Amino acid sequence: MGRADAERIVRARLKSGGHTLTEPEAKGLLRSYSIPVPRSRVVKDAIGAVEAAEAIGYPVVLKVVSPDILHKTEAGGVATGISDSRELKERLSRMLLKLADERPTANIEGFLVEETALKGVEVIAGVVRDEQFGPLVMFGTGGVAVELMRDVSFRLAPMTKDEALGMICEVKGFPLLTGFRGDTPKDLDALAETIIRLSEIALEIGEIKEIEINPLIVHENGAVAVDARAVLR
Repeated sequence: MGRADAERIVRARLKSGGHTLTEPEAKGLLRSYSIPVPRSRVVKDAIGAVEAAEAIGYPVVLKVVSPDILHKTEAGGVATGISDSRELKERLSRMLLKLADERPTANIEGFLVEETALKGVEVIAGVVRDEQFGPLVMFGTGGVAVELMRDVSFRLAPMTKDEALGMICEVKGFPLLTGFRGDTPKDLDALAETIIRLSEIALEIGEIKEIEINPLIVHENGAVAVDARAVLR
C-alpha cells in the first residue's frame, strides 16, 4: 500500500460527489501510509455484524458509516464494549432508531464493526491545509477532551523527527506519556512517526483539506488510530 492506494480512496469519494471521507475510508488512507488502525469490517446489517464480530473477537465497537455524520458519538452512532451477539443486535437496533430520530436525512452506508483498542494515553493529531502556508500539523493531549483542554502545538509540514518530538514535548500533558504516577512510559518514537506520516499524507495528497486522528492511543509499544476523519477540497 502507499500513495497510489490513498489517491484511489480520495478519487472514489470525490467521484461520488462527496467531500468527506467515511471513517473506513479515512482509516484506509492512514493504513496506506503505514499508520496502524484497529482490525475492522464494514457490514450492512445485523447478520453481517455478528459474522464480523465473531471473526474479530469480542468485545467489539459498533459505529455508523456515513459521510454525512462527522461527529458519530453526538448522533448516537457509536456503541462500545459489546460483549456478545445478542448485545450486538440490540445495540444495532437501538442505534438505527436513534439515527432515524437524530439524523433522518443522513446517508447511512453501513456499519463498522471494530476490535476494542487496548487502553493507553489518548492524544489527538491532525493536519489542516492553510491556503497561504500549506499543511499545518497539530498535536495535542486530551483525546475526546481536547476542545476543553486546548493543549495543542503546531508545526508547518514537512517535518523531521526532531520537530515532531518537539511538538510532543511542548504540550502540558506531556508527562502523561513519560510514566506519570507510576504508569509505564509510552512509545514516543511511534507517536512522532505517526505525526510525520500525517504530514506526508497532506503534502502528497493535494485534495486533503483536513485530516484528524482523535483519539490516537499511544501504548508502551506503538500507537493506534482509533478514530479518524478527513475532509476533501
